[in-house]
This record gives sequence, C-alpha cells and structure tokens, in this order.
Amino acid sequence: MELPAETVKDLTNRLRRIEGQVRALQQMLADERDCREIVTQLSAANKALEQTGFVLVAAGLTWCLEDPERSAAEGYELADVQKMFTKLA
Repeated sequence: MELPAETVKDLTNRLRRIEGQVRALQQMLADERDCREIVTQLSAANKALEQTGFVLVAAGLTWCLEDPERSAAEGYELADVQKMFTKLA
C-alpha cells in the first residue's frame, strides 16, 4: 500500500505520542498511582491507537479508490481494506 509521506509522518507522530503514554502508564504502576487514574490513561492510549488505525485504513481506502487496478495487483483489493476497517470498529 502506498501512503502519502504526510500520512506516514502523521502516523509516526501519533505512535510516538502513544509510546510516551505507555511509558507514563508503566511509571504510574511503579509509583502505585490510583487505579482510577491508570484506567483513565489506559483508555486514552487505547483511543489513540484506535484513531491511528482509522487514519491508516482511511488512507488505504483512498489509495484503493484512486487506483483500484494497482491496489488489487499489490494485494489490496477494496474488500480487503474494508475488512481491515471492520477489525478496528
């Protein structure tokens, strides 16, 4: 799947922020922070991962619609990308 450089940069930045959130969660556990605070942060990290996945799949759908023959030749038929979307939903 061919993704625009801007999309790759956005996805990379999102994943770096999530990585920071996960490190903060580890520290919260080590510091024996309140369970409710930890769950709140877990929820935020999970939501950020979901949103990153949606951005990725949306870019894939766009690519498939713009060049369906090429995307199918590379193993990304529209139906396959739609299945990826339903995995995230």
